[in-house]
Amino acid sequence: MDEALKENLMGAIENVIDPELGIDIVNLGLIYDVELNDDGVCDVTMTLTAMGCPLSAHIEADIKHALADIPEVKETNVIIVWSPPWGKEMMSRYAKIALGIPD
Repeated sequence: MDEALKENLMGAIENVIDPELGIDIVNLGLIYDVELNDDGVCDVTMTLTAMGCPLSAHIEADIKHALADIPEVKETNVIIVWSPPWGKEMMSRYAKIALGIPD
C-alpha cells in the first residue's frame, strides 16, 4: 500500500471521535496500524483506553462507516489488541492540549 493511500485511510479514521473524550481516535493514539490488502480488505489494529470499554462496538462501527467512503476499501476488520497497552504518552500534542494534559 502506498503512503498516500495510508494517509487517506488514517485521515478518514481521524473523523472517528471517542464519545467519552471528544477527541478523535488517531490523535488519542488508539490506532496502531492500518493495512489494506489487494482484495480491498482493510485491517485496522487498535486499542482502547480501557479494557471493557462499553463504547467499543460504537467506535468499531464508526471506523467501518468512515472507511466505507474510500473506493479501495471493500471490507473493514477492526482488530482490538491490548499490547502494547495504551498510555497518555501515545496521544498527540493536540490531544494532550485539548484534554489539559501536560506535555
